[in-house]
Amino acid sequence: MNSAEEDGEAPPPRQTTVLFGHAAAEREFLDAYRSGRIPHAWLIGGEMGIGKATLAYRIARFILASPDPTRRPASEATTLDIDPAHPAVRRVAVNAHSDLLVLERSEGDSGKLRTVITVDQVRRLTSFFGSTAGEGGWRVCIVDSADELKFPEGSNALLKMLEEPPAHALFLLVSHAPGRLLPTIRSRCRKLNLKPLAMEDVVGAATAALGLQADRPRIEQAAQAAGGSVARALVLAGGPRLELHQRVIAMLADLPATDPTALHALGDRLDGSDRDALSVFLDAVRNWLSRRLDLQQVAEAQRHAASSLARVADVWDRLNRQARDVETYNLDRKPLVFAVFGLLAEAARG
Repeated sequence: MNSAEEDGEAPPPRQTTVLFGHAAAEREFLDAYRSGRIPHAWLIGGEMGIGKATLAYRIARFILASPDPTRRPASEATTLDIDPAHPAVRRVAVNAHSDLLVLERSEGDSGKLRTVITVDQVRRLTSFFGSTAGEGGWRVCIVDSADELKFPEGSNALLKMLEEPPAHALFLLVSHAPGRLLPTIRSRCRKLNLKPLAMEDVVGAATAALGLQADRPRIEQAAQAAGGSVARALVLAGGPRLELHQRVIAMLADLPATDPTALHALGDRLDGSDRDALSVFLDAVRNWLSRRLDLQQVAEAQRHAASSLARVADVWDRLNRQARDVETYNLDRKPLVFAVFGLLAEAARG
């Protein structure tokens, strides 16, 4: 296994030209583009790591390279593939296309990545869309992700642009939780909801990202545990993270019982040098809670009475708040492990 495989690395979406498993979404966009009545804003929603940003960049490259939907190749295209040698591909890959603006978290004065997309970044849209397209076609803005817009200033600044879009402007908003965005933003976008990938697509995408020399059996194991997310499969395929995932799953299966020795060992593992260990732990816990929420919803519907649904939802919110604090302020992981399993044991007893 090479170093890229060990780190679970993959090319960033702006450099990824192949998309697995979302042919229907591509056809939906192409049909709208060729209709001559394309919506000016698209909200690409779905779970993390399933290809939303990759799709956004594919859309951007396609219309920047094919600005007239009535002429070839756009008029005959069945996918968003374009020639890898096209200048638009190269310029988008290095974020150097004059007609593409990407809003994403940037480094602050301290050199660390900001926790939000700032309002000043969003205000760049005014000058970007106020100028003529450099190549006479479309101007495209990708927001990756809209969930990270500073609230409410950044969200409101974006909303203002969505309410008064200039001609030949296209907004592509990536969101892991579209329901949490402002209703007024959602109402001004065409929804393009992506589903988790089938296992064979996760395997294909992870193999393509890691190269042909990747450990195929390990990738298949990681894909099986990844819940349809390529990003999660890549993390799990690297180093000892798959074993960590399996350890957490086993501990979750024992709830509401908890083993203090195992919790200490898990906390020590998360406090190590592996920067992705915490995300592996949190993903496993969130998936457990998500299944718990689904079960509670079914039970509540069957009983037509109150259940512990609200309690599980409260645990979800508290977990996410504590995890954000740990990640933002680089706090010790071990107290988080004990706190999370305490909350989960309480939810399991319910």
